Amino acid sequence: MGAPVLEELREVCQPQAKMASRNGEHWAGRLYMRRISLRTTRHLVRTPVTPDQLTWTMVVCGVASGAALMIPGLTGAVLAVILMQLFLLFDCVDGEVARWKGQNSAAGIYVDRLGAYLADAALMAGAGYRAAESGVGGWLSAGVATALGVVLLKASTDLVDVARARRGLAVADDESTRPRSQGVAAVRRLAAAFKIHRVTNGIEASLVLLAAAIADTVTGGIEPTRWALGALAVITWVMVPAHLLSILSSSRLR
Repeated sequence: MGAPVLEELREVCQPQAKMASRNGEHWAGRLYMRRISLRTTRHLVRTPVTPDQLTWTMVVCGVASGAALMIPGLTGAVLAVILMQLFLLFDCVDGEVARWKGQNSAAGIYVDRLGAYLADAALMAGAGYRAAESGVGGWLSAGVATALGVVLLKASTDLVDVARARRGLAVADDESTRPRSQGVAAVRRLAAAFKIHRVTNGIEASLVLLAAAIADTVTGGIEPTRWALGALAVITWVMVPAHLLSILSSSRLR
């Protein structure tokens, strides 16, 4: 049996409702990865590979991205970016294969979300190890603290779905995320304009750390990576209470 044509595959595997969702699709997915993933999925749907196997592969790539930062110099930072891009690719492909084969499962969704937690946390912890120059101390602690903040950000979002499910409510739509308070809405619009919050995600953070590694190579030190990690830590922990306030001031829990 031949591979399905791309248009047929796109209709089933990349439904417009998901692609158009502001919270349902990463910008890198819309910009380039969904084009790559669809061509990868086109070949994978003809194999015995299951969506769950692809999801576990995604998890391995994400955690390995953080571990790669333990390799000194530019090599580790480049490898971390490559692995994080593979993480994003498999994050797209597993769902596409699941939709085409009709093999969606609660276990797959669970592992997918777990992988997102582990990947971003591993990257931040790896950055701390890198900034500490393979030692222990304040920079390693900063990386672990940033990892914890990233996990809290993701958990606060996912717990909205948990709370709504326990109340028998449908999944929150994009409209319900708008803050009811005009003041909070204005601050949120300002933050969205600069998009600084994106660096708390593994894809963006890996690129920031790569830029820092290049600067390390130029300067012959580790200070640029330390500055980058410090900035990531501050942004993450400013975002934690801000995101909680945004959730509580919106209609997501009503």
